[in-house]
Amino acid sequence: MSKTKIKSTHARRVWDSRGRPTVEVEITLRYGAKGSAIAPSGASVGTGEAVELRDGGDAFGGFGVDAAIEAVNGEIASAVRGRDVTGQEALDKLLIELDGTADKSRLGANALIATSLAAARAAAFSQRLALWQYLRQADGETGTPVMPLPEIQIFGGGAHAGRRVDIQDFMVIAIGADSYAQALDWTAGVYRAATRLMEDSGLLQGVADEGGLWPAFDNNEDALDMLTRAIEAAGFAPGRDMAISLDVAASEFGCKGKYKLARDGKELDSDGLSGLLVDWIERYPIVAVEDPLAEGDKEGMVRFTWAVGKRVQVIGDDFLVTSAERIRKAARDGACNAALIKPNQAGTLSETRAAMKAAAKAGFGTIVSARSGESEDTAIVHLAVGWGAGQLKVGSITRGERTAKWNEGLRIAEALGGPGDGDGPLPPASSFPWGR
Repeated sequence: MSKTKIKSTHARRVWDSRGRPTVEVEITLRYGAKGSAIAPSGASVGTGEAVELRDGGDAFGGFGVDAAIEAVNGEIASAVRGRDVTGQEALDKLLIELDGTADKSRLGANALIATSLAAARAAAFSQRLALWQYLRQADGETGTPVMPLPEIQIFGGGAHAGRRVDIQDFMVIAIGADSYAQALDWTAGVYRAATRLMEDSGLLQGVADEGGLWPAFDNNEDALDMLTRAIEAAGFAPGRDMAISLDVAASEFGCKGKYKLARDGKELDSDGLSGLLVDWIERYPIVAVEDPLAEGDKEGMVRFTWAVGKRVQVIGDDFLVTSAERIRKAARDGACNAALIKPNQAGTLSETRAAMKAAAKAGFGTIVSARSGESEDTAIVHLAVGWGAGQLKVGSITRGERTAKWNEGLRIAEALGGPGDGDGPLPPASSFPWGR
C-alpha cells in the first residue's frame, strides 16, 4: 500500500484578504502525510482565465463557495481517492476531465487549484521535503537554485484602490540589490519614505487591496513623480538601485480600441496610450510594464513590444492568462517578452508548469504572482523558487497575507545561503532587459 496514495480529501470555507469566502482543500495520504492549499481570487480578471465557482444570491454578496466545497467533498474526493500524489500530471488531468468544461466553470477553478496544490504539498510532505525542493526534484533539477527578484507595490490603483488612479499598480524593483533580503530591506525603506511624503502632502487615503498606499493623486503621472521622490528620499538612485514597474491593467479602462484615463480626463487610441507609456519610460526609471494595452489589442501589444522590448519587460497578464498556448502565440507574434504566472488563472499546477515551460522556451521572463484576494498560503513562493522564476509579485510589504509570502521567501533564502549572511542569491542582472 503506497504511502503517497490519497486516503481522503476535505474542503472547508475560509476567508481571503478582502473578507470574501474562499476554498481550502486538505489532502491526507494513507500513512498520515497531509497537504493543504487555499485558492486565491483576482479583482481584475482576464476573460480567458479559468472560472471560479461562486454561489450567487444574497449570502456574502454572491461570493459564497458552498458549491465549490460540495464539489471537492463529493465528486473530486471520490475521483482522487487512491490516486498517487506523486503523479501530478495524471492527477490534474483527472481533475480537468472530471470538470469537463473549457474554462473549469462546472466544478470551479477555485476547487481545482486548491486540490491540485494540496496534492503537491502532500507529496512533498510524504518525502520530507519543502515544496520548492520537491518541485525541483520532480523536474530533475540539479543546479543551484536562486531566489526570485521581488516586485513590490508601493501605490495601489485601478481595481485595487477604488480606481482612484487608472494605473493599477505602481511598484518598485530593487534592480541593484545583491540578495533577496536586501531587496526587501530596500523596498521597505522606499515604502516608509513614500508614506512620509504622502502624509506630508495630505495625499494618503488608506491602504489598497494589496497593501500598498491608497493615493489621492490628481492624475496618473503624479504617482510616478511621487514614487521617484520616495526612491530618492530613501537614499537610493532611481534607475540604478531601485526602478519602477507598472501594472497598467489596460483592459480595465479600455474598450474597442479606446482607452479612457479618467484621472487625466483623456481618451486615447491604442497608439496614443502606447505613446504615453513610452514617454513615461523615457522620463522615469521604468523597467517593466504589465498589460500596457487591453487583452484584445494584439496589434498594440506587438507595436509596444517592438518599441521598448529590448530595454523594458513587457509583461502579459490578462493577455496571456497563464496559458501555454497563448504564450507560444505571443512569442510568435512578438507581443510580449515576459509572462505573469498565476496558478488559479490556469486552474491546475500542471497547466501552470506548462505555461512556465512555454515561457522559458520562448525566452520570456517569468513573474510568479499572487492575486488581490489572498490568504496566508505561501505556495506561490515555493513555485517561484522551485521552478526558477526570475521574479515574484505578491503585493506590498504590508498586510499579513503579503508578508506571509515575503517572510517565507526569507526562510527559503536562508536555507539556500548566499551573499552576506545567508540571505539568498538573486538571478544575474543579465537575466533581465534592464541588465543586458
